[in-house]
Amino acid sequence: MAWVLLVVAGLFEVIWAIGLKYTEGFTRLWPSVGTVAAMAASVVLLGLAMRTLPVGTAYAVWTGIGAVGTVILGIVLFAEPASAARLVCVGLIVAGILGLKLTHA
Repeated sequence: MAWVLLVVAGLFEVIWAIGLKYTEGFTRLWPSVGTVAAMAASVVLLGLAMRTLPVGTAYAVWTGIGAVGTVILGIVLFAEPASAARLVCVGLIVAGILGLKLTHA
């Protein structure tokens, strides 16, 4: 169950990271409210997952999911570059996340 909470926490991290773009510096009310709510949900779920997962593993996976999701959505939503080098780096992050999951005792 901790891994499910951690993945959902990571997805909320993606939501708030992308949401920051839409807040326009927290000058738009509803995008700001949604972003802050996603931030809170993300951190609460991370904290719950850390009750049973090691802090280093949980935090690394959480940030990795957030980084990968944010890069992918940046490419899709904001026409950010999808160069081969960028995609290889994203693949390395995914490999790290999987490695941490597979080696977790």
